[in-house]
Amino acid sequence: MTRPRVHKSSCCSLLGLGWRLLLLVLALGLTAGPAVAQGKVPFQFVKPKTHKVKFHFEMERNLIVVNARLNGQGPFNFLLDTGVGTSLITDPGLRSALKLRIGRSFRVAGAGNEAPLEASETDNVRVELPGVEAKSMLFLILSEDILNLSGYVGMPIHGILGSDVFRSFVVEVRPSESLLVLHDPHQYRKPRGRRWTTVPLDLEGNKPYLTAQVQVTDSLNLPLKLVLDTGAGHALSLETTSNQQLQLPPKRLRSQLGKGLNGFINGYLGRVSGMKLGRYQLNSLLTSFPDSTDVAMRADVPRNGNIGFELLKRFDVIIDYTHNYLLLRPNMLYREPFEHDMCGMDLVAAGPDYRRYVITQIVPGSPAAKAGLKVDDEIMYINLIPAGAFSLTQISRLLHSADGRKILLIVRRPNGELTTAQVQLKREI
Repeated sequence: MTRPRVHKSSCCSLLGLGWRLLLLVLALGLTAGPAVAQGKVPFQFVKPKTHKVKFHFEMERNLIVVNARLNGQGPFNFLLDTGVGTSLITDPGLRSALKLRIGRSFRVAGAGNEAPLEASETDNVRVELPGVEAKSMLFLILSEDILNLSGYVGMPIHGILGSDVFRSFVVEVRPSESLLVLHDPHQYRKPRGRRWTTVPLDLEGNKPYLTAQVQVTDSLNLPLKLVLDTGAGHALSLETTSNQQLQLPPKRLRSQLGKGLNGFINGYLGRVSGMKLGRYQLNSLLTSFPDSTDVAMRADVPRNGNIGFELLKRFDVIIDYTHNYLLLRPNMLYREPFEHDMCGMDLVAAGPDYRRYVITQIVPGSPAAKAGLKVDDEIMYINLIPAGAFSLTQISRLLHSADGRKILLIVRRPNGELTTAQVQLKREI
């Protein structure tokens, strides 16, 4: 059997996607293109007198995946991401398939010895989502799929839809139902149910920011400015360089948080005591602490960190850019504990159907390392069930599931040898 081709640069942990997207946009020096600057919203309802549309999305690895048609072709899979000002086409194959018109280009230094990455503007792209369309939209298209979103998510991903959607509608996300509702902002009325809470939003550079009280320790409570980032898979990330009172927690794990254009983003995983969002208090939040000052120094707007979808998925969420607020209502996921990967390995999906899983990183001293697993091992069976029967999201949930749980893996080495490993999950923080 032919082994899947895996690029070393594609390695990414669950916490890393937000960093990869953020660093890409920062490296390009873009928060918004010309279409954004005009103030005209790109999307409209297809049917006259329509005030809202509903459609389902897929939630994979704490990310919102929607189907979109571009120039009448597709559907293509796009992430819905408040953290990106300019929408991106990350699959360079769409350039020729859609006969896209290319405008000005940017060259971005690659990671390590990789050739520089080229990114080009393309406009007049017609984008259709269920019930709504943008007749002419600006994208940034990459010359190489350096983010490998498909391998990270475990399904084909062609790009990222950013502020264009959120500027056009009041966006309601119901994670427990995998349902999106797009409302006409001029006709929309806030729900009055007692369980809804309101958090003010500030829009800067076409990205939403909120201020939340974060209980960093039992004795330190700080108001912190955070990006609302639906394209980040983690719960909370804090940049210790942004505030001298922000310190690393005593109990922490050294971790590779992700990969940017110039190399890996390293840091620590730890916990903060809690955070208050409106009337709701979330306790013992798993938090990433990047140790590089690079992100904070290059950010277009000063901030202390960001909130990702691992936290937001615990609520029904209404994001209203027109009236500058976020509404939250706890859903059936609200009381799920915040857990980290208890195995200590990173996987990437490969193969034509993204159902072949290869280990790209092993954390030294982790349960995966103690079980004898190695980089480039391909997982063939999980608890005697073929690995292809699981999605990457399901495997990720399994590895976050329960302290002490034992998982039997059969893996294939690069030389074709099959070997068995029993991993006992361990909660480290």
